[in-house]
Amino acid sequence: MRIALVTPALVDANNGNWQTAQRWAQMFGTAHCVELVKSVSDLASPLFNYDAMIALHARRSAASIARFATHCPAKPLIVVLTGTDLYRDIATDSAAQKSLELASVLVVLQEQGVFDLPAQFRHKARVVFQSAVRLPRLPRKNILCVDKTLKIAVIGHIRAEKSPETTLAVASLLAHNRLDSLIQHVGNLLDVQYETELQMTQAAYPEHYQWLGGLSHADSVALIASSDVLLHPSAMEGGALAIIEAIQCGTPVIASRVAGHIGLLGADYKGFFEWGDAQGAIALLQRYVQDQPFQMQLLAQCAQRSALFDPENERQTLLNLLTI
Repeated sequence: MRIALVTPALVDANNGNWQTAQRWAQMFGTAHCVELVKSVSDLASPLFNYDAMIALHARRSAASIARFATHCPAKPLIVVLTGTDLYRDIATDSAAQKSLELASVLVVLQEQGVFDLPAQFRHKARVVFQSAVRLPRLPRKNILCVDKTLKIAVIGHIRAEKSPETTLAVASLLAHNRLDSLIQHVGNLLDVQYETELQMTQAAYPEHYQWLGGLSHADSVALIASSDVLLHPSAMEGGALAIIEAIQCGTPVIASRVAGHIGLLGADYKGFFEWGDAQGAIALLQRYVQDQPFQMQLLAQCAQRSALFDPENERQTLLNLLTI
């Protein structure tokens, strides 16, 4: 089959959507011909030459979705819902809502996402768990050479959806609580309102917080694999790849209790704190350091989810979408 794969995020974005699109293009490419573009306007051939379209983002790819539905009404149109789609846009944005109507299949990236769709569209939903290669834990390696008992990775570009204010509050509390720890925060500044606070926190607590800016995907994974814990405080997530990479590296996760995280880690996961509750996150981090049975419990729970995120499982699920 000839497949148009549309994503608003290309390589320059260096974000989760781009990683998903690139990985899927490679997975489909073993069986089909895939063209990866930002919009159907960028396709090399007229739309009628394509056998199916996969579009990431119901709102941002809405124009491409509408054009494909108009010109190829009988062909598979697969719309992949991001966190901002599921937990914001489909409730308020008419273009995103129209994408739900036009899609023949709606893909969610974690199991809770099906139940967060409007009831009339749930019959279209399919869960595709993203994947990561299993990696061994790496030796502890602090990029800026600050040796601490607890090394904490935070991965995510700096924008409101990722709750950077929670990360910064945790850094301040760690310093005041004298917990021997270091947060290494990876992400490009996408929302300038956070710049001053990021810089002030780093200046005030250089032994407890380092903002590293954007790193390559490989370097981000290496940081996760050499950290003790991944802290993931997001307000909304479609299916956080950083959490999957942490699980596949054997790095336990401390995460906000939001639907996208529950859908990856399971409702009974013991490493959740309430969204925005920096004190709750600190309590879990302190317990992780002081309570070895709790530490082992988090490791075991993450290990139990690992099989969901196997690359072959993801590839086969993707290929099956084209037969629906």
